[in-house]
Amino acid sequence: MSARVLIVEDNPANRELMDYLLRAFGFETMKAADGAVGLEIACRERPDLILCDIQMPVLDGYAFAQQAKADPALRDIPLVAVTAFAMVGDRDRILSHGFDGYIAKPLEPMAFIQAINGALPQAMRATTPSQSPSTCTQLPPNGATVLVLDDSQMNLELKRDLLRPHGYNVVTADTPTKALHLAREHRPTLIISDVGMSEGSGFDFIRDVKADPLLRDIPFIFLSSTHWNEASRTLGLQLGAFRYLLRPLEPALLLAEIEACLPR
Repeated sequence: MSARVLIVEDNPANRELMDYLLRAFGFETMKAADGAVGLEIACRERPDLILCDIQMPVLDGYAFAQQAKADPALRDIPLVAVTAFAMVGDRDRILSHGFDGYIAKPLEPMAFIQAINGALPQAMRATTPSQSPSTCTQLPPNGATVLVLDDSQMNLELKRDLLRPHGYNVVTADTPTKALHLAREHRPTLIISDVGMSEGSGFDFIRDVKADPLLRDIPFIFLSSTHWNEASRTLGLQLGAFRYLLRPLEPALLLAEIEACLPR
């Protein structure tokens, strides 16, 4: 049985990252941008777990915890603080206000999921992503080539080192202009692109790809560490991307997303 998790977080980037990670591991999610709305959702939906930021408008995390633990209908729901506070004594202070646990920001995907599992009964815990490569019966198509565009050499190397051992040929570029040239030269099976770059943008790149009759049908994935807002995600999908993913991303999740987008 999938746990239903309520995310109460005013920062859109953090809220969407938690939402993405939870859904990738099979959890159902609900979201609120402030404590007051979160309390209303909690009373109405009775989630299995509540994740709550501390510093929020309208009703902060401490006030949220006080009201939730005073309500007989909510007091037994595990309540976990997700906050950037890191001062000595902060953990004890948070727990003394009624929280049952504490997760520190910035989030590390697997540590985050492990903490979520620790707050839930065994039957509701996640095991592996719903499309984990370990459960795939097919290897990548013979000769499958992935074109990766990112202006960070470190990110290019990380993706290359991740994909090659799993049977992919990897071609990399650090500008949209170079990536478009390589796409026409290699006709990749899949394209993975950053969004914000020092020269051009991923949005301009996908427009050029989709305007080329020889390239327009190639599956396209955005992978961004900066453009986490919903407007960017919507635009990327409207321009024809199959996925709009956020970094940091657990390698197993990225491999699963890639496998799901490959032509069969």
